Amino acid sequence: AHVRHIRTASAKHVQAHVRSHVEQGAALMTDSAWAYKSLGKEYAHQFVNHAVEYVRGTVHTNGIENFWSLLKRTLKGTYVSVDPMHLARYLDEQAFRFNERKDSDFGRFTKALGSISGRRLTYKDLITHAHA
Repeated sequence: AHVRHIRTASAKHVQAHVRSHVEQGAALMTDSAWAYKSLGKEYAHQFVNHAVEYVRGTVHTNGIENFWSLLKRTLKGTYVSVDPMHLARYLDEQAFRFNERKDSDFGRFTKALGSISGRRLTYKDLITHAHA
């Protein structure tokens, strides 16, 4: 999963995000939201209309629905009070956990530690980058 907060869920913004992170021609499965409609020209786009069905053969949004469910439970249950200034960091953490979900807690911990080795984040940098 690749997650970013998009301030406006307009077709223009959503499609720009998809285009910047999904290779053209890739299989793209979405719900029937209008923001995805014209992506069929660039992707093998299939969608499910949740008013009618949740799965049609191999076309479904179950994986991303699972991700959103886990994210909501984490934000409401574990963190409770999330400062919008740090939302991107919470999203990155949840995406990491989701992407590495088949690994053990120790494996995720080791991978996370390996990615911070040699890096330093000061409070000043944390606050400065959060407002950027």
